[in-house]
Amino acid sequence: MSLLGTGALGRVVRSGVGRRRVQTVVIAVATMMAVASAVVAGSLMVAAAAPFDHAFGEQRGAHITAQFDPDKASGTQVAKTGKLAGVTASAGPYPSTAFRPVDRSGFRMPTLTLAGRPGPDGDVDRVDLKSGRWPRKPGEIVLDASFEGPAIGIGAPLKAAHAKNAPTLSVVGFAVSASRTTDAWTTPAQVGALAEEGGPVTRQMLYRFDSASTKGQILADRKKLAASVGPGALLGTQSWLDTKRAADQGAAATVPFVMAFGVLGIVMSVIIVSSVISGAVGTSLRRIGILKAIGFTPREVVRAYVAQALIPAGAGIALGVVLGNLLAVPLLADTAEVYGTVSLSVAWWVDVTVPAAALVIVGLAALIPALRAGRLRTVEAIAVGRSPRTGRGQWAHRVMGLLPLPRPVTYGLATPFTHPVRTLAMLLAVAFGTVAATFAVGLTSSLTEIGTSQNTESRAAVTVTTTKPNTLAPPPPPPAGESAASPSPTGDSATHTPQPRAADPAKVRAAITAQTGTGSYYGKDRTEVAVAGVSGAVQASLYEGESRSGGYEMISGHWITGKGQVVVPTRFLERTSAEVGDTVRVTYEKETANLRIVGESFDTSGSKLELHMAMANFASAEPASFLVEVKPGVSADAYAQKIAAAVQPLGGDATTNASSGQEGVILIMSAMAVLLTAMLICVAGLGVLNSVVLDTRERVHDLGVCKAIGMSPRQTMNLVLASVAAIGVAGGLIGVPTGYALHGLVMPLMGHAVGTSMPPPVIDVYEPAELLLLGLGGVVIAVLGALIPAAWAARARTATALRTE
Repeated sequence: MSLLGTGALGRVVRSGVGRRRVQTVVIAVATMMAVASAVVAGSLMVAAAAPFDHAFGEQRGAHITAQFDPDKASGTQVAKTGKLAGVTASAGPYPSTAFRPVDRSGFRMPTLTLAGRPGPDGDVDRVDLKSGRWPRKPGEIVLDASFEGPAIGIGAPLKAAHAKNAPTLSVVGFAVSASRTTDAWTTPAQVGALAEEGGPVTRQMLYRFDSASTKGQILADRKKLAASVGPGALLGTQSWLDTKRAADQGAAATVPFVMAFGVLGIVMSVIIVSSVISGAVGTSLRRIGILKAIGFTPREVVRAYVAQALIPAGAGIALGVVLGNLLAVPLLADTAEVYGTVSLSVAWWVDVTVPAAALVIVGLAALIPALRAGRLRTVEAIAVGRSPRTGRGQWAHRVMGLLPLPRPVTYGLATPFTHPVRTLAMLLAVAFGTVAATFAVGLTSSLTEIGTSQNTESRAAVTVTTTKPNTLAPPPPPPAGESAASPSPTGDSATHTPQPRAADPAKVRAAITAQTGTGSYYGKDRTEVAVAGVSGAVQASLYEGESRSGGYEMISGHWITGKGQVVVPTRFLERTSAEVGDTVRVTYEKETANLRIVGESFDTSGSKLELHMAMANFASAEPASFLVEVKPGVSADAYAQKIAAAVQPLGGDATTNASSGQEGVILIMSAMAVLLTAMLICVAGLGVLNSVVLDTRERVHDLGVCKAIGMSPRQTMNLVLASVAAIGVAGGLIGVPTGYALHGLVMPLMGHAVGTSMPPPVIDVYEPAELLLLGLGGVVIAVLGALIPAAWAARARTATALRTE
């Protein structure tokens, strides 16, 4: 038998759904929002975990990729580390070096880590060859699949360096390593030949351990490796946990806040559905009694009222699934770019499990008040339903009557005490709406703060470059494991190659110093360096002068203050298992420096690692641009025009800096937060609307009596609005602190998802006046939800109201 039943039962259900239009819309919208949020959250959680785990297991990925100094540990010593306790499999040692190839057009690619391996198979890191073949002789190379494109294909020649006599390598294949152990592969002999050209050689070992699922276990495994060789022989390590996080974080950052909205929506949906059905039972006692009098059994009455909830809920759930899939598309597309060849879509079981769970929750929420309707005695239901209830809440009317307020207002303030359960449901709806608004304001403010903190160059008024725009090199292709289509959450540009400098930086610096209106300035160059123990190119910012004004927010330690120091992001510390105070070896061009880590920067630039150090560490480094702050009262545009006129003859240029804005993932998250908040507030308002409609219809006779003794339409509207005003105040007092606490919980989780902690300026974004206005937002939600029934009550004619019960 169908849920609607047949014959009379079906007509009762259809009549109830069609007659209570407000109830139907409220249930549909509430469930739609809850299901949409849950589908997005579920799809992102699946996308952020399953693809990497599957690929890593298939390729027997390396838990630790280690680099050893060949001058301090022989090949035999390094190979013996594969027999240590806890090591379940190992591969290597493989000769490894860093080089920067040049393609056929003369474009200099990012610095790549090259490993010499006899084949793609092995006990660890079984490389998946996507196209072409493995190198068989010197002069052949396989690149990571992310480099394949129109400019570089099978057979494309690559010069090993920018020098004219540099050897040429032929691309014979493209491959994928789930462990990201290196960027390119060739024969061991070829690595040795390139090392003779000046590139330092290390010995690479790949390990799998029986315990490597946590950071603590990885650190313990690393200590075993370091202790098994001579002091200083272990140059660095890369953890698979960091590689996994870097691969997953395209969508992972959105999961915590989407889940928060999803939970809010589900809880609010349960509250509102229960309230709606309970109100429907309470206002339909006479109808229930009549149904029983004409032969309906208690079971049929229960089915009728459950069905009246499930029909609009079913429509809302269907719309929620569609909306959730649409909202998940841009986020899943971004994650698909991270995984490259892995096709991502909303998992079928998410589209099945979420609607099924929502239907069960709605059914249970409706069952309790429906059972109450089924248990009502026929005579009692008819008798109670024919006359208005008296006595409940009289004490509240007496207390409120003592207040020095107009009688319609005190009457309205006492009204919520007449139906405490309905009032509680309305209070929770307003409170959850205020929670959503408070959380969304904090979230968008924090995201804006993140965007501003990451776009450091926009803080300066003017940028003076040593090159003209038409002399800049084309943007490089994405490094291994990244995609040019993936938006940067900060809006920063991609990794830069050294630019052809037409102007002498010393002359540009002199022109800036001599220019009237110059306040302070510092030089900067964004380039790439090689770091011992880290595969692939590492982006670096080199600074000349006092650069704190253009620095990142610090999580720990301090910004660079001089030579011999380096500031690194959290991901660098986790990937290398280093700490603030440790020393790292950095190679820029042909120069190598040992730098001490003095600070941990707040950096959300995805899987890239950006180091910050003084330009004085490398003699050949020169600034590519100067960031200038003008004196107070000086126009940045006018200053830029004057300085441009001075440096353009030298080959440079000058431009003003626009204020940073939200781009990429930050913009997507902000838009989703606004959308989901609007949906939650809308649902909260509809919950208030439904409750006030039920209450107004139930008291229509009383309103008619009030109108008969002289109450004006305006006083009637004040009475209805006053009945929700106190609920709005209480909802705001509950919702604002809860939303504040939710923001403080979710933001660190979002930071952890992208591999960083959150500094205080990103967390502490609420102003006292802002919190006060958000508290008043509860009153706004309640009043807006009550406006329509208040207007209906004000327009109702006295005679009509008196005839209606």
